[in-house]
Amino acid sequence: MTQAQVNYPKPRFPYDQWMESQGLPIYRGHFVADPKELELGWWEERQCNAAFIQLYGQEGVSEARITQIPPGATLPPLKLGVSEVVYVLEGQGIATVWQDDGTPKRTFEWQKHSLFHLPRHAHHQFSNARGDAPALLLNYNYLPVAMSTVPEPDFFFNNPYSRTKPLEFEGNEFYSEAKMILEPGEGKWSRGRAVWAGNFFPDMTAWDKLVPFWGRGAGGTVVFIKFAEAEMHAHMSVFDPQLYKKGHRHGPGRVIVIPKGEGYSILWPTTPGAEKVICPWKEATIFVPPENWYHQHFNMGTGQARYLALSPIPQFQGRPYSHQIEYPDEEPVIRDTFESELAKRGMESLMVKQAYEDREYEWDYGADN
Repeated sequence: MTQAQVNYPKPRFPYDQWMESQGLPIYRGHFVADPKELELGWWEERQCNAAFIQLYGQEGVSEARITQIPPGATLPPLKLGVSEVVYVLEGQGIATVWQDDGTPKRTFEWQKHSLFHLPRHAHHQFSNARGDAPALLLNYNYLPVAMSTVPEPDFFFNNPYSRTKPLEFEGNEFYSEAKMILEPGEGKWSRGRAVWAGNFFPDMTAWDKLVPFWGRGAGGTVVFIKFAEAEMHAHMSVFDPQLYKKGHRHGPGRVIVIPKGEGYSILWPTTPGAEKVICPWKEATIFVPPENWYHQHFNMGTGQARYLALSPIPQFQGRPYSHQIEYPDEEPVIRDTFESELAKRGMESLMVKQAYEDREYEWDYGADN
């Protein structure tokens, strides 16, 4: 006896129903080449233009949206029931964060390329410091997961529930300077890693507290970021021109934005013979590696490239999909395409020959690393 195969309809998540009910543009696919050129819609409730970004690989896991603050405007206060991470795509302004216990409000200034975290159950309010141009923000959170457990939207927006924890981080101001934490490593990354814990990073294009990204290739460096009281985290990888990183895969929901550089990334599923998706990128490009898809990053510019990966809650961050393809094991088309694209620009690959011959090859980071 054979068992009949049933094609069940794809589930509609409560978050999707809420998102679609807002009447805003929703951008899908694999990448957004330039979010500054997107057509946005007016969000009456929040008094701003906005759009949702739901790329393939985010569904049901993470929310990304674009918020545009009009010149000189101050948006209405908002209190979210989930933590949120914000990356500034354009502009400069002021953020004010407070809770209902009467303690002083926390205010900080942000600018283009700033990265900061808004704690759950705290009020926040944004002001555009410039009167001649709008500001553009990328907002990221795990609202789709939260709404699947509590499908009533009003539970998450301006809920009267109040925070009980003070706006502090290890005894310091919530938005004080980030602190470095050393974490032990395991396996290929047994050297351990340095994690910067904080809630405000002024400029991700200027951030220079980087360490070797052992094992990932291209002589790249990295900063791992942990936000206080947040289930999400982030990391930013930096690597030189005319080089490329190793292909790897992981769980769903990561949203990658480019603070600096020019190049492309290749995304492909594990299915043999499956077509590869090429995502060209430049400053502000947004893309998502889908669940269990390999992806690989290539620097085609004349300077360093930086990609910032915003990661979801721990259940979706790695296992059981984590895997990396070493350079000697990659498909020949990967290397051939890279060299061909460089040649079109009058450049040559700076990849080290030994990297293609020795799976254990590591770039020389100097005696201090």
